[in-house]
Amino acid sequence: MTEQDLHQLRRSKWRLDGKPIRTIEEARAFVETAGFCLMYPVRPPMPIPTFIGAFVGSDDRLPTWQHAYSDPRAQAATDLMVRLLRERSAYEANVFDENNAFLVAASAFPYFYALVGERNPKLAPRPGPRSPYSQLACDAFELINRDGPISKQKLQEALGGSISLAVLDKALGELLAKLRITRVDYKAGEGSFWDVLYRWSPDAVREGVGLSVQQALSALLSKYLDSMVAAEQVELETFFGNFVARSRVKEAVNALLAARELSFVHVGGRSMLHITPAKEPAVAAVRPRRAAR
Repeated sequence: MTEQDLHQLRRSKWRLDGKPIRTIEEARAFVETAGFCLMYPVRPPMPIPTFIGAFVGSDDRLPTWQHAYSDPRAQAATDLMVRLLRERSAYEANVFDENNAFLVAASAFPYFYALVGERNPKLAPRPGPRSPYSQLACDAFELINRDGPISKQKLQEALGGSISLAVLDKALGELLAKLRITRVDYKAGEGSFWDVLYRWSPDAVREGVGLSVQQALSALLSKYLDSMVAAEQVELETFFGNFVARSRVKEAVNALLAARELSFVHVGGRSMLHITPAKEPAVAAVRPRRAAR
């Protein structure tokens, strides 16, 4: 495989080849195929598909989240993304930036939850020196748990009008990072609507809680490589190092290699990992019958 081959295969999988997604069916299929994607590209670039790229059908002059407000394509793409969240075809996480949604397909979400979610999701978060939650985040969780789904506007009013939206967004980001809450809708004038995740998607959370980290990581590594076509091991360690220790990523890769589920392929002089192609069944040669004398 050449570098050009890899580039073209990724562009096709990531819908950057002039075939944009426009319908909810196309959006659903794209997210399921990708497994996970960012809403907007990041700087420096990260090897992962973006929803805005698939919506535009190209990676030329795509807006980052900082400039999305002035790009009409971003609003249309966001409307389509919210429809996916509303029907539970995709889930949102706060991994790389609180303003740049990380979208996870419904089929991959239980595995993702097993890596980053709380093992006891109904237990209310508590603030503290070693806690990832601020007091405001804990107060917000209590309100969402009691009154959700609730709009950000009503949440701000209930917590006290003096709280700025920026501060509230930070608190919601703390809860979203550990998958305690999820955005379930958006309405103009009221903003995003939030609910506790274990109530919004109890089956997905229950499945995620029951999975081991190793099971989940193995499944997500395979999904990531399917989307990437091929990737260097350091790319896998860097990407999944955002969720778990890099040592665990190495262990999972070695286990998949030992099981021959992954193998190496040479791409333009680089040794990269890919999903081991399925072996084609051998077809026995059929000898021609001799003509009867």
